[in-house]
Amino acid sequence: MATRTVRLDDEAEKTLEEITPATGLSVSAALKKGLSALREEIARNASATPYEVYEKLDLGAGGYTVAPARRAKRALRDTIARKHAR
Repeated sequence: MATRTVRLDDEAEKTLEEITPATGLSVSAALKKGLSALREEIARNASATPYEVYEKLDLGAGGYTVAPARRAKRALRDTIARKHAR
């Protein structure tokens, strides 16, 4: 267990002085609960990783592809030709 020295501004000190008698917790226990609450809040609000976003997308078989990767160059030529044929 580590020992930490923490500096609190007047507002935080006053809040801590209100919390400890109201809850019966020690200063250390009150700070631990505060840290745990912050960790839970961060976990709830954590943004999804790019993989998690991709995983939720249901693009079906092949997604938005117009051709398999082995035919990508030919598919690109065909797509450009169709676009310019208009």
